[in-house]
Amino acid sequence: MRKQFAVLAAGCMTLGLMAVLGSAQMDKASRPSPAAKASCALADGKTITVEYSSPRAKGRKVFGGLVPYGEVWRAGANEATTFVTTADLMVGGTHVPAGNYTLFVIPDKEKWTLIISKKTGEWGIPYPGADSDFARVDMKVSTVPSAVENFTIAFGKAPKGCPLIMEWETTHASVDISKM
Repeated sequence: MRKQFAVLAAGCMTLGLMAVLGSAQMDKASRPSPAAKASCALADGKTITVEYSSPRAKGRKVFGGLVPYGEVWRAGANEATTFVTTADLMVGGTHVPAGNYTLFVIPDKEKWTLIISKKTGEWGIPYPGADSDFARVDMKVSTVPSAVENFTIAFGKAPKGCPLIMEWETTHASVDISKM
């Protein structure tokens, strides 16, 4: 009798755990700013991966409104935006060794500044501070022809690497990334 009770209890605990884990996954997928990922395959099997949450404009004024100009922004929503590279890179002329980083940006009308932070594993805000910065790199800014509803991070194609591209509302910001 005790053995049957123990098996039944273990089964109930397993089902309960599966329900909790499944609900956590569903909650993350059904967020207003769902998880997104961008990857770039470099020569000799090396990769760059960015994981972020993609907020929606929802008719709001984004840059200069929801996201103030001249202030550090977490480049997404929810958890911090991660930047993982298995290769040494040149990011906008700055050497970035292989490793794990967190990305932030300072948007402005004319240019953006990409912040590559050494601090990892935190929630998206607050910004950990300049003493955690690995580098600050200028990004080029232009206007897209039609509004982009979902904040997007992607990698483009280039002969020696893959430029990092961020788009939202009517803004396109990019920085060249190449393998060392």
